[in-house]
Amino acid sequence: MNARIGYAAWVAGVVQFFVAHRIVESTWARPYSWARNNISDLGNAHCAMQLEPEPRFVCSPEHNLMNASFIALGILLVIGTALTGVLWRRGSAATVARFLLAGAGAGFVLAGLAPSDVHENQHVLGALLIMGTGSIGLLLAGVGLADEVPRSLRWATRLLGLTAITAFGLFLSHHYLGLGMGGMERVAAFPILAWTLAVGILGLSRRTLRTQDSPQTTVPPVGGVRNPGSRGIRSRRTTPARPHCSRPTDG
Repeated sequence: MNARIGYAAWVAGVVQFFVAHRIVESTWARPYSWARNNISDLGNAHCAMQLEPEPRFVCSPEHNLMNASFIALGILLVIGTALTGVLWRRGSAATVARFLLAGAGAGFVLAGLAPSDVHENQHVLGALLIMGTGSIGLLLAGVGLADEVPRSLRWATRLLGLTAITAFGLFLSHHYLGLGMGGMERVAAFPILAWTLAVGILGLSRRTLRTQDSPQTTVPPVGGVRNPGSRGIRSRRTTPARPHCSRPTDG
C-alpha cells in the first residue's frame, strides 16, 4: 500500500507541474518560448528584462501558481521516494540514489519559495539540487533498483541519468546545440520528471514492478480433508492390501 501511495505521489506531482506550466505560460503577453526562456521565468515575481544567462523579457502574471506548483512537485517527489522502498535493493547505491532524488525534490521546493528575481542565490541552489544532485541520483538509480525490476527499466534509468548530467554540463557552459537556453535546460531537468512519471504509472498499473512473482505452492491437506476455499487436491485414503493365502490342496 505504501508503494502505491508513493507511485501516485510521483504521477500527481509531475502531472500537476505540466498542467500548471501550460496554464502559466499561456498568460504571457509576449509568447513564452521553451527554447528562449528558462523554466524559472514562469515563477518570476516582476516584469523586467533579464540579462543572464541570455537576454529576454520576462513577465509572468500567474507566477504564484507556478511557484506553488514547484513546491507541490518537490514535496510529492520526496514522498514518492520515501514510500517506494520495494523498488530498491539493499545497499549504499540505492540509499545514495534515493537521498539525491529526494534532494531534487527539495530543490523544487526551494525554487518555488525563492523566485529567481527575488532570492537569486537560493533559487540557484535549488536549480543545482534539481539538475545536479537529481541527475546523479537518477544515474545511480539505474544501479540501485532491485534486481527483480525489468532490465530494460534499469538501463533506461541509467541512460536518462547520463543524458541529464551531460545536458546540465552543456547548459552551464552555454553550449545549447541549437536547442536554445531553455531547451537545453529542459533536457537537463526533465529526465527525472519523465522517469518518476513512467515508474509511477507502471507501479500503479501493475501489482508489482518485479519481473516474477514468488511461486505459490499448495500444501496438501492433512488427513485427506479439504479445507473450505482451498485448491488443494483431496488425497485418497488407501487400504493396505491383505496378503493372499492359497488353500492347501488334498493330496
